[in-house]
Amino acid sequence: MAVFVALGAFLMTLAGGWTAQRVTDRRHLVLGLAGGLMLGVVGLDLLPEALEAAGDEVFGVPAALLLFVAGFLLAHLVERLLAARRAAHGADEHEHRSPEVGLTAAAAMVGHSAMDGVAIGAAFQVGGGMGAAVAMAVIAHDFADGFNTYTLTSLYGNARRRAVAMLVADAIAPVLGASSTLLFTIPEGALGAYLGLFGGVLLYLAAAEILPEAHHEHPARSTLLCTVAGAAFIWLVVGIAE
Repeated sequence: MAVFVALGAFLMTLAGGWTAQRVTDRRHLVLGLAGGLMLGVVGLDLLPEALEAAGDEVFGVPAALLLFVAGFLLAHLVERLLAARRAAHGADEHEHRSPEVGLTAAAAMVGHSAMDGVAIGAAFQVGGGMGAAVAMAVIAHDFADGFNTYTLTSLYGNARRRAVAMLVADAIAPVLGASSTLLFTIPEGALGAYLGLFGGVLLYLAAAEILPEAHHEHPARSTLLCTVAGAAFIWLVVGIAE
């Protein structure tokens, strides 16, 4: 049953990526929506789950929040190092984004989708009702995952075939994650640590890259509304899941 439900996540992920491809003539709106979706996923989904799963404190601060900050700083450090490398070769960092950053971010999205599949499988091990609730939340927000995976990969200058390849990998990941629960389970603390770290990376990309790019050439009110709508959509998904 868990694997069958994960196939729904597979289809929703592809639908999200297909939507991102079809609206390329409204790129600023796509980026604005992607930024809102990413902000909503981090603040309303990933962080609460991370704090619940990794409840230990380090010097009075929850470990999940420390890893969240570490993820943000790690993403910033990686991008600065890549920018310095491009500058050393005579490239303008504002005109030439590094494809490696996009692929790394998309790979993180794939990893997150695999964890979604694991969550579905683990929930069905607890009971059918729990599995159904988790599955509904995962399938709903996998549309946003597919949308963001394709957008992130293409934003950083990767060819369309790479963006599509990462989208397909992101779609397959929850199926593989759900299947893996037939063999083993991930410790709750390790899962919380991963969610905190990934949340920090995702927030950096949304705040420092996606949203500034969305408003750079088209500082329109509609772009801002798309950002708000993206965050509101994740709020709705989380509320329904609860």
